[in-house]
Amino acid sequence: MVPVTLLRGLRVEDPPETDGFPWGLPAVRALEAGKELHPQVTFLVGDNGSGKSTIVEALAAKLDLDAEGGDRVTYDERVADSPLHEALRVERGSRRPSMRYFLRAESFFNVARGTELHELSHGESFLRLAAERFMPDGLFVLDEPEAALSPQGCLTLLRRLRELCLDGAQFVIATHSPFLLAYPDATIYELSDAGIEAVAFEDTDHYRLTKAFLDDPARFVHHLMS
Repeated sequence: MVPVTLLRGLRVEDPPETDGFPWGLPAVRALEAGKELHPQVTFLVGDNGSGKSTIVEALAAKLDLDAEGGDRVTYDERVADSPLHEALRVERGSRRPSMRYFLRAESFFNVARGTELHELSHGESFLRLAAERFMPDGLFVLDEPEAALSPQGCLTLLRRLRELCLDGAQFVIATHSPFLLAYPDATIYELSDAGIEAVAFEDTDHYRLTKAFLDDPARFVHHLMS
């Protein structure tokens, strides 16, 4: 059965004529042509400063989610760090999400509701949130969720993503984690000085660099430090 998409795509419309942040970012300029979103999982990958977090934050703001993170009614005090959301247009699918949630690892503790979550570690509280409060048919925007997780935690999240997607959820995730990028058949957009390009998992720098290190860590470190 083909999933019915909650969000079909993103594009930037009528950006101001300036090279100031964020309009000068190649990835932001590339969004003027629009990008389709996978009906289950879309990843944004790239080096620091490539625009991943800027784009997912703008998407969250466009969905009426607070830039601090959380669901749409958690906080309404922090606005987006850039004006990108003002020019961002989202193409919506034929159904509405049961819930929306924006997670950014750096501020998750501030927006996690419930004493039981604050009594857990950072990673444990996020996994508890994903397991118990992320609902089927939900729309989730995640900014580097692996920052809170061990490798095993990433694998646990990977399985939870699959469970939720089979029940109609959709995710847009900025990440550096090769564990998460292994999600089957996801769309992976690589952000770089060339703009935004769809790439295969094995062609991401994240996969190639991690594999090269694990194949021979001693030689890798020796070369790095020589």
